[in-house]
Amino acid sequence: MMGPVAIAVLLVAVMAPRSSAELPQLEHPPKEDGLLTVLAVGDWGRRGQFNQTLVAKQMGITGEKMDIDFVVNVGDNFYDNGLTGVDDKAFEESFTDIYTAESLQKPWYTILGNHDYRGDALAQLSPILRKLDTRWICMKSFVVNADVADFFFVDTTPFVLSYWNNPKNNTYDWRGVAPREKYITNVLKDVDKALKQSTAAWKIVVGHHAIRSVSEHGDTQELIQQLLPILQANGVDLYINGHDHCLEHISSRDSPLQYLTSGAGSKAWRGIFTPNSDKLEFFYDGQGFMSLQLSMAEVHLAFYDVGGNVLYSWSHTKPVPY
Repeated sequence: MMGPVAIAVLLVAVMAPRSSAELPQLEHPPKEDGLLTVLAVGDWGRRGQFNQTLVAKQMGITGEKMDIDFVVNVGDNFYDNGLTGVDDKAFEESFTDIYTAESLQKPWYTILGNHDYRGDALAQLSPILRKLDTRWICMKSFVVNADVADFFFVDTTPFVLSYWNNPKNNTYDWRGVAPREKYITNVLKDVDKALKQSTAAWKIVVGHHAIRSVSEHGDTQELIQQLLPILQANGVDLYINGHDHCLEHISSRDSPLQYLTSGAGSKAWRGIFTPNSDKLEFFYDGQGFMSLQLSMAEVHLAFYDVGGNVLYSWSHTKPVPY
């Protein structure tokens, strides 16, 4: 049976897009039992501070119990301003030295958050980091084909206009992104095409920024206007994000789409709650992470706190197509 490092190496070898107009497609082999089990976490990179090590410990325990396939990493990987380069020790101090459990030695499929763009964004995409830690699989937008589910990772930071026209005291690394309008147009076109091509039982989109959130940052209007219509038109089941440092489940009132925030990997407790027009199923303003288990017919998710307690769980079943 192929080990996690071998899987990561295999996936690195197929990272090139099939054509210039398509997102990179990574193949993740399924387990023999047909179940797909993942953990999702974000907004964590603080060299172990703000309970990052406690969250990591519980992720390791839960990962072992559930025999996870991989980790979905929703961005803001290194605070406050990303990495300074491929030799920045923050990579080991915030990632390799923290997530040490055997069960977490699986691929970490990773996107960038806004704090990552404040440093050397290209460093996180570098194969040099994958040589330092083979778990690290980071790109801007890509697809992971995992048998029962396809995961569509979307680079959401360039969508947020304020990062461009009102960056305050921050500097963003827009190499390979500017001009903004062309980049966003291409991302939306590629995501729409990839979703239309997908035949997986579950379609799951992953972005750093929330489409819907009741916490500090709230809804991301640019994503509501530009990305959400594509998700709804293509029957996306789940949207997973970070950015807000909390755990949330919000149900759409006008589609089957479920919004899941797992941005509580370290600093949390914002003390802000602002309801929106969709249905809030669960909200926790503290540190933790999420698990997701999928079969052809059923999805089961759970949110955990730093003590490993299950704060909330949710299941959904849909007919299996024949």
